[in-house]
Amino acid sequence: MTPPRPGIALPLMLLLASPAVAETAVQSAAQSAAQTLPQNTAPPADHTDGSTMTVTASRLSRELLTTPMAMSVVDEEEIQRGQQRVRIDESLVRVPGVFIQNRDNFAQGARVSIRGFGARAPFGVRGVTVLVDGIPYTLPDGQAQLDAIDLDSAERIEVIRGPSAVQYGNASGGVIAVTTRDGRSDDSTRIRVGVGSDGYNKQSVSTGGTHDEWAYHINASRLELAGYRDHSRAEKTLLNTKVSRELDDQRRLTAIVNLLDNPRAEDPGALTAEQVDADRRQAGRFTEEYDTGQDVDQQVLGLLYQDLGFGSGELYIKGFSTWRDFEQQLPYPGDSLIDYRRQYFGGSAEYHQRFHVGGMALDGMVGVDAARQEDDRHRQEVAFSGEITGEVADETQTAESLGIFAQGDLALDEQWTLSAGIRHDRVELDIEDDFTSDGDQSGQRTFEDTNGSLGISYRYHPNHQLYANTSTAFETPTFSEFANPAGGGFNPDVEPQQSWSREVGARGTLTSGLDYDITLFSIEVKDELVPYEIEGSDRTFYSNLGDTRREGLELALGWAPSAQLELYTALTLARYEFDSAGGAGLKGNRLPGLPETTWVNQLTWYGSSDRDTSPFATLETQYVGDMVADNANTVDVDSYWLANLRAGKGWRLGSEQTLSTYLGIRNLFDEDHYANVRINASNDRYFEPAPDRAVYAGVELAF
Repeated sequence: MTPPRPGIALPLMLLLASPAVAETAVQSAAQSAAQTLPQNTAPPADHTDGSTMTVTASRLSRELLTTPMAMSVVDEEEIQRGQQRVRIDESLVRVPGVFIQNRDNFAQGARVSIRGFGARAPFGVRGVTVLVDGIPYTLPDGQAQLDAIDLDSAERIEVIRGPSAVQYGNASGGVIAVTTRDGRSDDSTRIRVGVGSDGYNKQSVSTGGTHDEWAYHINASRLELAGYRDHSRAEKTLLNTKVSRELDDQRRLTAIVNLLDNPRAEDPGALTAEQVDADRRQAGRFTEEYDTGQDVDQQVLGLLYQDLGFGSGELYIKGFSTWRDFEQQLPYPGDSLIDYRRQYFGGSAEYHQRFHVGGMALDGMVGVDAARQEDDRHRQEVAFSGEITGEVADETQTAESLGIFAQGDLALDEQWTLSAGIRHDRVELDIEDDFTSDGDQSGQRTFEDTNGSLGISYRYHPNHQLYANTSTAFETPTFSEFANPAGGGFNPDVEPQQSWSREVGARGTLTSGLDYDITLFSIEVKDELVPYEIEGSDRTFYSNLGDTRREGLELALGWAPSAQLELYTALTLARYEFDSAGGAGLKGNRLPGLPETTWVNQLTWYGSSDRDTSPFATLETQYVGDMVADNANTVDVDSYWLANLRAGKGWRLGSEQTLSTYLGIRNLFDEDHYANVRINASNDRYFEPAPDRAVYAGVELAF
């Protein structure tokens, strides 16, 4: 069965036109949905037992049921139970509005899109802000990598499913905020070993706890993977450490160290449809001859300070520094061997205080973010034979960002909360060319932008909320996206894209225990950045290709009919299309690389209430709708269904020791599909095939 593609333009117009109509429509939609489907993010709201969920990714800490924006929370159990803990899509598959490709090419990295933002990336993450323990993994120029996120340490992931420039500035089409363990809630030592198909082998060891004023958590892991396709081997070692000290009952200092050694991540490249039909496992042209792939060495150091009694408010200060050494061979002859040494550092300061205005409580905050990225970059020429013939580029890329922001929540009464925010950002990008034999290709671009947000929350019942918001955002091209197809310096024809978002939603928990979260959104993007490749080369360039429109519905429901069963579903129905495209004649065409329908369902069974030892089994189905691979919509990519199965069992060996085992099967019915679709690719090399049925298993000892 294929979920229908909705006609959503008229409902969105009605909802955005009138608050009264919006309230009635959302209530009706939530009641209708609650009768048929169950939810995804557990738990999405206050519980009937009185417990409360607080979210912090929006920077102004709030109860979820007073937050006027679409947010999802994935807890530790969903991140870790029966999972390989290798790729972030394992955890985020249940979040509506989020679509992740490229889970199996470690050289290119996962491509994350939230409501279409980030979909253009040929590799890595663009247009989405990524944070780990408050440290930004998104650079000032807008790019991010996920390879150093330690899912073995993660205890919570918050996702803001929409533009968030007021919170984080440039390239914040959505936010993924990961929080790792600090040792306060888990004082055990854990040893875990996993093996599986395609040469999968992973070992990890962690320990944590408290001692007087100190708390700590340390995790080390080693991953080896031969890969499904030829030339797709990967090796990675990761260390994540968090140590904190309570200076007194209101002040805390936390140090974070994250070390990544990724000495080998082979890139099998993309294939044509004919090559896929002939052999799905084969590598693309030049990949094995040139030994395509990357080598990464990265160190992250962070220092966080909080003072909950700073005057009459709260003060939060953080500083961080990242060093990254990188080398990559791309799959084509020419200037295809690149390397850089990067230093990225910065910090932020926030002051939070509660005021009273006309008898109403105002929770406000002001802050400043500053960061600097400096890349010492080189590019070398590779002959058709594979021989390195010499250097063709040597430049220093520097990006600096400065953002000043303020947010506030005004409690109009016990039910209504008005939220507003404003932020001004300045981003400066500079290239200093040290390879002048072909002329001086230096350049500099500076952008300034002010964005705002306005939201309203109506908590009409302690366990139910309606909300609406509107916001603006911007996104500069990254350094790689500024590449000039004419050669050298910045492409003078590329500009930042701007967006305007509106959304209305409802969430809560019914007396039957059914959790629901439903959102309608509409986003207009001007000067959409779109990738393209020049014939005869695998190198990607970018252009602003007119305006686009994104409209959709996101539904997440969950229900536990008994202590042994949990049902979840996450449904996204959307339209992503060109609204205008200059003289390109693309109006009405779909945006490439994006399915307009995704639907994930999970059924979990537990044998007992003791989650540490209970047997469990989770059956997961995932539907990904059809998409197109090019702007002209001439290359179609079929829809597909996947089924995944996870199961496990634990035993108590003593009062403090447990032994647990787990088994997982991905792509249970051996469905042919693509792990990645390369947008507007040259030479018809659009496709990266995904693995067939894969099995993994593991054992964990905790003491």
